[in-house]
Amino acid sequence: MAAECGSGNCDAWAARDPSGILSPYKFNRRAVQSDDVSLRITHCGVCYADVAWTRNILNNSMYPLVPGKKFVKLCLNFNMSRHEIAGVVTEVGADVKSFKVGDHIGVGTYVNSCRDCENCNSSLENYCSQHVFTFNGVDTDGTVTKGGYSTHIVVHERYCFKIPDGYPLEKAAPLLCAGITVYSPMMRHNMNQPGKSLGVIGLGGLGHMAVKFGKAFGLKVTVISTSESKRKEAIDLLGADNFVVSSDENQMETLKSSLHFIIDTASGDHPFDPYLSLLKVGGVMALLSFPSEIKVHPANLNLGGRSLSGSVTGGTKDIQEMINFCAANKIYPDIEMIKIDYINEALQRLVDRDVRFRFVIDIENSFK
Repeated sequence: MAAECGSGNCDAWAARDPSGILSPYKFNRRAVQSDDVSLRITHCGVCYADVAWTRNILNNSMYPLVPGKKFVKLCLNFNMSRHEIAGVVTEVGADVKSFKVGDHIGVGTYVNSCRDCENCNSSLENYCSQHVFTFNGVDTDGTVTKGGYSTHIVVHERYCFKIPDGYPLEKAAPLLCAGITVYSPMMRHNMNQPGKSLGVIGLGGLGHMAVKFGKAFGLKVTVISTSESKRKEAIDLLGADNFVVSSDENQMETLKSSLHFIIDTASGDHPFDPYLSLLKVGGVMALLSFPSEIKVHPANLNLGGRSLSGSVTGGTKDIQEMINFCAANKIYPDIEMIKIDYINEALQRLVDRDVRFRFVIDIENSFK
């Protein structure tokens, strides 16, 4: 492993400049306050936001930057599933009621919010205007947050989530972003009703979780992809009922006006009208990515009573509900486990779309 840099009570890997290259780093986590939980991080998921901020694509990265991870709030050409931390509680503050030492817990895309606005009071903290990202955010004390590519983290108990006994921590990590990002809009639009039809655009980290939730809810699931090569894994591995190549007009024609709901996880700019035409009257298409622009012919909305909706991650109530649902129904993300010293190669593979379906860093064994 490369030589460490810095000093402090927490070991990590950080980017120092826009090259995005990560290397060992030390820094200090805050002391546990009365409402805080400290957890030893065992696993952390990897997503494209880690690429964006380590390489300063948004021109707002604060170095040294410890990723792991954060959702995208601006107009970007990638998905916004971010921060997937799982670990074991090592210390709790005097006023903490929900957790105890030894509990398995997770931390997601944000670690603070105002706790007093309409959204916070409705357990929609992800839409609070003052929510604080898990990394490269500025917390209420003025410190810059650092994410899960590290050995431990201290978080207010409100933003921690119990992982049920027996659920593997390495599988739990991607639920904190990829899982909740698709679960939240599905629940909001009542797509947990057996017999309904679901379309999933894109079969990456988010898309494969949408398929898994759809099947668990008893939906008829169709995967819509740009690549015929995804057909086998969509049908045979994930259990989708149907697979369509979006560039094949004949295949797309067979889906016209047949879907109740579409989850759009596709990164980058892409057309919307071909997909909207697949919806039934009153159908909804939920956009989870951040294309640079959205162009829609009004007829595709108006004449079918269709809606185009947006969504980012989920509130604290939905996150815990989603984790419990996965545990009860044995829903597990498909992952590729790596050590932290492979992270630079993994991020490049992510750029090259060479992962099925989520990288997860074995933090616990990486720092021994």
